[in-house]
This record gives sequence, C-alpha cells and structure tokens, in this order.
Amino acid sequence: MKVSWGQVFAWRMRRQYLDPRTQPTASEIVGRLCGVQAQVWSAAELAVALRQSEPDRESVNREFADLSLMKTWAMRGTLHLLKPSEAGAYLSLMETTAFWLKPSWQRVSGVTPRQIDELTDKVSDILDGAVLTRDQLVTQVVADRRFAGMEDRLRSGWGQVLKPLAWRGVLCHGPNQGNKITFTRPESQFPDWRKRPEPDEAAPVVIEAYLGAYGPATPEVFDRWLSLNASSKPRLRQWFGDMGGKLTEVDVEGRRALMLTEHVDELAGVAECEGARLLGGFDQYVLGPGTKDEVLLPKEHRAAVSRTSGWISPIVVVDGRIVAVWEVSGDEVVVSSFPGGGPLPLEELEKEAAHVARASGLSRMTVRVA
Repeated sequence: MKVSWGQVFAWRMRRQYLDPRTQPTASEIVGRLCGVQAQVWSAAELAVALRQSEPDRESVNREFADLSLMKTWAMRGTLHLLKPSEAGAYLSLMETTAFWLKPSWQRVSGVTPRQIDELTDKVSDILDGAVLTRDQLVTQVVADRRFAGMEDRLRSGWGQVLKPLAWRGVLCHGPNQGNKITFTRPESQFPDWRKRPEPDEAAPVVIEAYLGAYGPATPEVFDRWLSLNASSKPRLRQWFGDMGGKLTEVDVEGRRALMLTEHVDELAGVAECEGARLLGGFDQYVLGPGTKDEVLLPKEHRAAVSRTSGWISPIVVVDGRIVAVWEVSGDEVVVSSFPGGGPLPLEELEKEAAHVARASGLSRMTVRVA
C-alpha cells in the first residue's frame, strides 16, 4: 500500500490527540504517547495540556499525586512519565541494553556488574514501603561497606548507577519533598503496578504501542526512540519478526516502513495533514520518530531543534512538518522561522498562542515572528 507523508502526519496528529484535540486525561495521553519525557517537569505538563481541548494544566500533578502516573528513567535513559500498569514492559526492554556490562563503562565508573546486582537487592529492601530522599537513600546504602566507594556516583543527578535499578523495577521517583527528589519502590507504592514481563513478552506490547502513535516506522527508528540504537540487532529483528501478521509494510513516498495491520485502512483513508500547532520543548511528536527524521525535520534545521546538552526546543508544526521554533518572552510567543521557509499562517498561530496561554495559566499571548 502506498500513502503520502501528508497522510502519515495527519494520522499521527490524530493518534497523538493533536488534531482534533479532545479531553483525554493525563494518563490517557501518557499511555497513548508511550510515555512523556519528564526530564523537565514543566515540559511534561505542557505536552499534556496542549493536547486537551480545554487545557487542564494541573492534570499531570494531580494524577502523579493520586498514583495514576509514575516517574522513572525509561527510554533513552531519560526520565519519563509512564502509566504504572504499562511501565514494566518498557523497563524490561531497557534492561536488555545492559550498558553496565560494557568494560568501558566499568572502567570509567569503577562499578562492576556484580555490584549492580548487589545494589539492586539492597535498594529493593531499603525502599520496600518507603519514600526516601536521595540523601536518605544513599546514606543507608553506603552504610554497607560494599557500596562505600559508590557514594559520589549515587549522589549524582545523572543517575547512571541507579538507572539499571529503575529498569529492574525496584526504584522510581516518588513525590518531591520541597525541592528534594525522592525515590520509592514501584511495587509497594503503585496499586496499578504490574510485574515486569520478560523482554520477549514485553517487546510486542511496546512495539504495538509505539506504532500506534508513531507509525509507520522501521525497527531501526523504533530502536533509536527506545535505546538510541543500543538493542541487540538480532533480538530486534526477532521481536519484529515474531509479530507476523500484526504488522503490514507500507510505502510512504518510496520509504518502506511497518504499520499495525489494524490501522492500515484508517491510514489509507485519512486526508493529508493541514493546519498549524505550537508544541512545547521535548514534545513526543518529534521525540517519537526522532530529530533525525529528515522528512519531519530537514537536516539543515536540526540544530535549531536538537540543541546542546540534549535540549529539544519548542516547535512550530505546519501541515505536519516542523518549520520553526519558538520561545516565550513576556506575553509573546516569539517564532524563529527556518531560513528559506515560506510565510507562516499567522492567524492560526495566534489561535495556537491563545491555547498555549491557557495551558500555561496566562491570560493572553500574542505571536511575533523574529
């Protein structure tokens, strides 16, 4: 089957609650998007609110507080919001990357795979039924002489030593205590938490969810989203191959990619994408397919979106493609167009700015093109 990129973008916008917007809950949005990146909490709040027809900017905080959402290190080693009932499948696949087994990481960190295993058991016991600040957790861990040499790494905000524990399901973030982050054990805190499936059982669940929001896609694109292409290539091929008739290959203007068979007819029948959207920093619309997708984001403009230190700029999407970036200055949305681009639909962007204002709790915002 052959489809156009305009159709693909329109289908993705519909699946990602962007066009049309409706009134899903924060957990419904997080589930559909396969998680929402929460390295910057305000960006996660905005990503959810912008997908609601009437932005509920407190929905993320409310559902995190009532344990409908959890925060943990997940895809690409970054912090994400996930539904507790679904998190185990994503974490199971992340554990297969096993970066702590690499000799290069062991040399730099000074931490062995055996110590990671021992640390997993130790932290699991400490956090069983507890919510502790980082300082409280580390203090208890390093009281055991086996882990005394890890103190600096355990206190690091990057969490390299703690990520394997998150992927093994023994640690996640709890509610902040003032400006201090906390950790807890998912099983003892989240009523909807489910035991992590084995990777071969988790893979079809995650692939189906991913293609249901970001398809059509190749296994390589999926793995870039999941692990920055750190998955075993034979295992990746097996995961996709085992799905058999659940997947169908489609031709998108000469690029062959996979789609869930159940969505093929819907994709074929959708009209091409039209209209404009303002999306915030770290938005899943670009993180799902990745900033290296040159149809979505031309290579020459990638640096404006994917900036230093992993920062992903707020984006202007017109007819499904990224055409500019934006930032807030006072009560203005300041849009920086990509060089060589055509005129922007200012009337539509003014409506989008009003939606951003409601999602941000501001009275009004206007658009200025820099």
